[in-house]
Amino acid sequence: MEEWKQRHHEASTVMEGREERLDELYEEIEKDLVLLGATAVEDKLQDGVPQTIEQLAKADMKIWVLTGDKQETAENIGYSCNMLREEMKDVFVVAANTADGVKEELQNARRKMCPEAAEEPSVNKSRAGLFWLQITETLQDEKVDGEYGLVINGHSLAFALEENLQLELLRTACMCQTVICCRVTPLQKAQVVQLVKKYKQAVTLAIGDGANDVSMIKAAHIGVGISGQEGMQAVLSSDFSFAQFRYLQRLLLVHGRWSYLRMCKFLRYFFYKNFTFTFVHFWYAFFCGFSAQTVYDEWFITMYNLVYTALPVLGMSLFDQDVNDRWSFQYPQLYAPGQLNLYFNKKAFVRCMIHSCYSSLIVLFIPWAAMRDTVRDDGKDIADYQSFALLAQTCLLVVVNIQLCLDTHYWTAVNQFFVWGSLAAYFAITFTMYSNGMFFIFTSSFPFVGTARNSLNQPNVWLTLFLTTLLCIVPVVAFRFILIQLRPTINDKVRHKLRKEALPAPAPRRPPARRISTRRSGYAFSHSQGFGNLVTSRRFLLKRPLKSRSLLFTQTDSPLAQNQPQHYRTIAEEPEESQSP
Repeated sequence: MEEWKQRHHEASTVMEGREERLDELYEEIEKDLVLLGATAVEDKLQDGVPQTIEQLAKADMKIWVLTGDKQETAENIGYSCNMLREEMKDVFVVAANTADGVKEELQNARRKMCPEAAEEPSVNKSRAGLFWLQITETLQDEKVDGEYGLVINGHSLAFALEENLQLELLRTACMCQTVICCRVTPLQKAQVVQLVKKYKQAVTLAIGDGANDVSMIKAAHIGVGISGQEGMQAVLSSDFSFAQFRYLQRLLLVHGRWSYLRMCKFLRYFFYKNFTFTFVHFWYAFFCGFSAQTVYDEWFITMYNLVYTALPVLGMSLFDQDVNDRWSFQYPQLYAPGQLNLYFNKKAFVRCMIHSCYSSLIVLFIPWAAMRDTVRDDGKDIADYQSFALLAQTCLLVVVNIQLCLDTHYWTAVNQFFVWGSLAAYFAITFTMYSNGMFFIFTSSFPFVGTARNSLNQPNVWLTLFLTTLLCIVPVVAFRFILIQLRPTINDKVRHKLRKEALPAPAPRRPPARRISTRRSGYAFSHSQGFGNLVTSRRFLLKRPLKSRSLLFTQTDSPLAQNQPQHYRTIAEEPEESQSP
């Protein structure tokens, strides 16, 4: 035994042929053994992981699994999470150890999924940015009949991430319903995320629970860390953190969707109220000879965005929701319009400008026509600049607040207080500042003294206000009604169903049922070699010019060091050709 131990030590320290010599020694001693038993550490999935992945898939989210586990373990996890299913047409496994072999396997998989697919990928180049100086490349999607899965290991991924095979990998992976990259290094995870960001122009979210996921979390647009047994490195590097994977479902399908909806409504309404406010000045310039004469009182201009319209839009952007959280879980498809930018895009911006232009014309010309030849009850003339300005600004404020009410789907006490409180504050400030009793000594500061008392006590002024509001609101209501009848969105359908049916009862908490597969076992034993050769091959390292000193990050695989920070060792500067791995 001592002799074999000495030979084993010598074989494990040689520089060449180490694995072959070790295999020979193992064959010598592993003979005539009796198996007494086996033990293993159970790597259990968290509660709700399969259900969460299923819901996210219904929301048209593409889910890629980047793991350092062995291929057998990764495939069993895929089946346990319902990402790989028995009803899939095929699951392609890319495990070649050469660049040509990886390219051939990727092309064969693509030909099987879509025989008429072109050999060369279709990449569209477009300009983006404020001045269209940034050139972006987008890989076009290809339609596939049926569902397929792709499993690729770290050795093949090292070749697939090279510049000449990147598009082959991404093109084949995007045609599959499920992509699992197993036995990958932390840097390869980040490279896969960067590849998707570069050619798909999609918003990426990376979620991980360990230090080996930090590079992936930082590379994605949104990073989510899970605080658990693997330490807090992922949490410290993430944008959001929680304790269970299933909480991702509520983060995206509920709060994420609500946040996007509120932000789009806020932007549309903010542009509407300010464009309407500004266009009135533009039309009025044709009557005052472009002399910079303002339509409204200068105090109204000062407090329009500061007091009168600030809180209502704030309340909508904080509390509004189209459907509640339980209906959001019931219909994950509600998330899809946000992925297509249907709530706020260039068309929505143009529609907002057209709507503002129409409202400004009504707000200016209806009061002007109504006040032009109008007289008071006592026969005196009421057609003066101050009365017209007061009526125009009152019509503007009432119209934009009613438009806000039409855009609000979820009313709370705070919303009610902000909307009606803003209108009450406007009339209170107007009667106070424009009265000729209390502020008679501030005539130069308040040039509209007496206008409110002389104008707002006339019935035809209130009739003009009602007519202006009606002409601004009725076309909007009619257009939305016709649009819902002819081209209803998924939100319109769910809200219509919500009014007819009772709220779905919350699903009872029960452990997820284990998926029994007739083709695969529930175990993930593997006797294949690890990724030591991949690490020492330097294929996954970034090619950067060496400086005076550089750091090589290595992570210990010992169970005692899984929750510890990564260790560093320093490599002295050497020429790139002669540097040892």
